[in-house]
Amino acid sequence: MSQAILPPAPPSAPRLNSRFWPWLARSLLRLSGWRLVGELPDVPKLILIGAPHSSYWDGVWGLLMKIGLGVDINIMIKREVLDGPLGIILRPIGMIPINRKAALNVVDQMVARFAERERMWLGITPEGTRKKVTHWKSGFLRIAHDANVPIQTLFLDYPTKTFTLGPVVRVTDDHEADMVQIRAMFAPYRGKHRNA
Repeated sequence: MSQAILPPAPPSAPRLNSRFWPWLARSLLRLSGWRLVGELPDVPKLILIGAPHSSYWDGVWGLLMKIGLGVDINIMIKREVLDGPLGIILRPIGMIPINRKAALNVVDQMVARFAERERMWLGITPEGTRKKVTHWKSGFLRIAHDANVPIQTLFLDYPTKTFTLGPVVRVTDDHEADMVQIRAMFAPYRGKHRNA
């Protein structure tokens, strides 16, 4: 018996209004050998953090999984990607442009988005870049804290062609301790070009 490509989407998750695109995404994932393992939490609001992010291919596989699940996950992405021709395709499927040079207000903007909506899932790469970094950006912790939403960890692993859903984390007032705890969870996983 073959393994499932994607787990079922929980009832509380925000949904895409399409049957064709999820079917197509699942078909492409099946052909590629990539899969998402684990169980998604049944919550209306959530932040998903995925790492290690070392290749544009991470976005391709992640986008196919997002669409294949039939879940409307907003993804924070650098503005330059959406300013080009790809923006025509990516904006309608939940990509949120971020100006990394003027990102001071991004936390407040995302907290306001969460407050305005009954259901919202937000995807973030905490490294903030495909390059190796020593410090993760802490914006996801501040958004989760101020919006009072849980964080779903998502581990990318190229050797096994899996995205693995890890523990759900609730942020405390000690963001430094939270960051140490969360980063340690990603250590065993290997991106296309490096570990987290």
